[in-house]
Amino acid sequence: MPKPKILIIDDELDMQETLKSILKKRYMPETASSGDEGLKLIEEISFDAIFLDIRMPKMDGIETLKKIKEIDKTVPIIMLTASRDVKSAVECIKLSAENYLNKPFDVEELLTVLEKSLQKREMAKENQYLKETLKETSDFGSLIGENAEMKRIKEFISIIASTESTILISGESGTGKEVVARTIHALSNRKNKPFIAINCAAIPENLLESELFGYERGAFTGAMERKIGKFEMADLGTIFLDEIGCMPPAMQSKLLRVLEEKKFERLGGTSQIEVDIRIIAATNIDFETHITEGKFREDLYYRINVLPIKMPPLRERKDDLNLFISFFINKFNKEFNKQIKGVSQAGITKLHAYDFPGNIRELQNIIERAAVLSTSQYIEEDHLFGLKNDSAQKHKLTGNLKKDCEAYEKILIINALKEFHGNKSKAAEKLGIARTTLTSKVSSMDIK
Repeated sequence: MPKPKILIIDDELDMQETLKSILKKRYMPETASSGDEGLKLIEEISFDAIFLDIRMPKMDGIETLKKIKEIDKTVPIIMLTASRDVKSAVECIKLSAENYLNKPFDVEELLTVLEKSLQKREMAKENQYLKETLKETSDFGSLIGENAEMKRIKEFISIIASTESTILISGESGTGKEVVARTIHALSNRKNKPFIAINCAAIPENLLESELFGYERGAFTGAMERKIGKFEMADLGTIFLDEIGCMPPAMQSKLLRVLEEKKFERLGGTSQIEVDIRIIAATNIDFETHITEGKFREDLYYRINVLPIKMPPLRERKDDLNLFISFFINKFNKEFNKQIKGVSQAGITKLHAYDFPGNIRELQNIIERAAVLSTSQYIEEDHLFGLKNDSAQKHKLTGNLKKDCEAYEKILIINALKEFHGNKSKAAEKLGIARTTLTSKVSSMDIK
């Protein structure tokens, strides 16, 4: 992963060299001695953050800040000054400067401010990407569904999105719980602030606290510098705690405290950090059983279950199946540069007869494989493999798209050759490929 590019605009050469020596281990610093010189670099290079001195001859920092924002509105700018001019600081913040540091600055504070600025920039990029990729005709992004239950859920979301209450989304894996969370965030008053997602089941127990709350330098062996946690990154935005039922008991107590006080301490720290965040949690567990068995705190459950949303499994909303199929075909047409118009009637019948234990996520994988294999305008029944109890599925799926597709391609070729008693011309015609291509594949796949 390339190092972030940092621009230092300061007329003092000593300050340039000091900042470069601080940053060069983790970042790629560039320097400019004036506002004009800095602006020329910004037009040529996309920087991830900028340190900008306020007091400079000719064009000062405030004027330079205005011009930078005309070129790149999203780049975080950290203002530097040797004076304690409150008026200038206020003006810089009004002009969307990310932060303001006084010289001489504390090195750890400077690095923390820079890291937080870079993380916010990444979150802004992610949110922008999601807005663009999930954008549809309605206000509900990719929250697809027109059946009665989904209409009720959408109506409920439209009511609660602008509130600050904690939300618990329940449902089987693959039913779209994170899509619901992102939709709520996109419709909320926090939509222009970070959306941070954490999978509590995917992070080892001994790392979860530092991941959520961060840590101070020296908090444990290997903690060489301060780390900003996800809760701090999500300040003013939304934090999504997926699979919250897997959270260890000790962390449940700490989370309950954060929910009640909106404060926490970094691991190894002593100062209280206040955050303004909205929490959306999700789970696929039975909380009643977990609470009875002592695996989940009852008081935390009631604290997160203020506004409950239960996502129905795909097998209970088959009337939405065709909408999902069209959505995923459009998605993979763009991704694979294809012109697939739809699924054949036999294919549709096969999909509607299936229960989808993996729900929407499983359907997406099935359509992706079919889109990769399809060589015509329609996905055929033979392309829809990987369904449980599918007699055409002759091999165990590996989860590797390339290997599974190659294995099933071999099955299709064998079946076509059997159907036409080894006649390669007719088999190739059915498969939608040239006879020479079929001959080549038969040879490379060692088909007898």
